Amino acid sequence: MDVGLKRELEQKVRAGERLTREDGIALYESDDLAWLGGLAHEVRTRKNGDVVHFNVNRHLNMTNVCTASCAYCSFQRKPGEKDAYTMRIEEAVKLAKAMEGENLTELHIVNGLHPNLPWRYYPRSLRELKAALPDVSLKAFTATEIHHFETISGLSASEILDELIDAGLESLTGGGAEIFDWEVRQHIVDHRTHWEDWSRIHRLAHEKGLKTPCTMLYGHIEEPRHRVDHVLRLRELQDETGGFQVFIPLRYQHDFVDMKDGKVRNRLQARTQMATGAEALKTFAVSRLLFDNVPHVKVFWVMHGVQTAQLALLHGADDMDGSVVEYKITHDADNFGTPNKLTRDDLLDLIRDAGFRPVERNTRYEVIREYDGPDAGRRESPQPMRV
Repeated sequence: MDVGLKRELEQKVRAGERLTREDGIALYESDDLAWLGGLAHEVRTRKNGDVVHFNVNRHLNMTNVCTASCAYCSFQRKPGEKDAYTMRIEEAVKLAKAMEGENLTELHIVNGLHPNLPWRYYPRSLRELKAALPDVSLKAFTATEIHHFETISGLSASEILDELIDAGLESLTGGGAEIFDWEVRQHIVDHRTHWEDWSRIHRLAHEKGLKTPCTMLYGHIEEPRHRVDHVLRLRELQDETGGFQVFIPLRYQHDFVDMKDGKVRNRLQARTQMATGAEALKTFAVSRLLFDNVPHVKVFWVMHGVQTAQLALLHGADDMDGSVVEYKITHDADNFGTPNKLTRDDLLDLIRDAGFRPVERNTRYEVIREYDGPDAGRRESPQPMRV
């Protein structure tokens, strides 16, 4: 990158001036990762100090039966297929209760688009989960699932959200976003929820007082300009609603091992390579710099590995996703080497080892507990990069 352009971008960032589409593309073209990371770290430190947030959560996937066959997805199964499953609500409650230990604060619920389950299954499942776990926040359903509920129920998204909120819903999940640009999306997504409906549903959720996450699936067939476009669409919606709490870049995964039934469902991997660790860190840094109106950027360690996740905390991220015990969406697909579980103590150690001060939060980003940071008296103890 030209020295003059570097200086110009630095001045804009430090003055709090909004970066443009052209700025975002230029940042991706830079091969100076240390400079990018340092600039993004300045921004995350200005917003969040030396804190890294985390929560104690569990993922619950009540069915993997799905009408869609998205090109990147190894989770979905068709009705009657080997390994297809659908839980009775009583089963889901029993499984959730078994996850209750360690002061669990959140259940993260995402499912396939089941062709035969009735609409009433979903609000009833939330009611019974909330009755069984009254102190646990329910973060449930993607915008794609809400759009599917419109089809199977005949209700509007507004009516659906009202009923789900009454049943205990506290937040939607951020999934279904992938990459919004149609140039890419038409090749990777096999359902009918695209930017217009995804944004419509999150806008409605924000109008009803819900705070939601937003995501981007990167590292497949998209180019940096598509990532920039994706973030700028979300940034514009955030200008309008203020309802996004956190942005989560998700690294696309290959199938590293054959599935149990011998099928490899990921149709992209023959023509793609996963993003390298350096590309992941660049994506976090550029996203933090562009997305000036969202308070938090989260690194989902399951999709990045714990060491890259720690480095992401020095490249713009300030949230390390929680103590997931079972995450089927990618662990059904890969043998990437990430653990299936990190306990609260594991997360505390990882955050401190990266040089930050852990803060446990709930779904609404309210502080539950603040912890001591790295021991400043220990010479070998890492400390946050100063800005």
